[in-house]
Amino acid sequence: MNPQQEPPDRQILWLHSAAPAKPKTGAPCNGCGLCCAAEPCPVAFLFLWQRKGRCRALEWDAETGLYRCGMLLQPDAYLFWLPQTASGWFSRRVRRWIAAGTACDSEAELF
Repeated sequence: MNPQQEPPDRQILWLHSAAPAKPKTGAPCNGCGLCCAAEPCPVAFLFLWQRKGRCRALEWDAETGLYRCGMLLQPDAYLFWLPQTASGWFSRRVRRWIAAGTACDSEAELF
């Protein structure tokens, strides 16, 4: 293999330099954003029709220095068919579907 080529199971991910380090799998989520930068979750797969790559709804919150899910924070900004009055209801569902703020379930590793 050419030394300049990445092995097929590796990818380059760009994260904000102030983002926290990825916690160990199973540890509490800390908003590092690595999971969403590595691949879209089932919510993005189903509602954004995104099959691969960095999730379009991954948002950097400069105030907190954390990554957040835009589908959870402002779903009507991503789902134009969703009435603004239903955003709160949809956000609560997304929180459950992605288990936001619970534990890190990403097996992605930084090298």
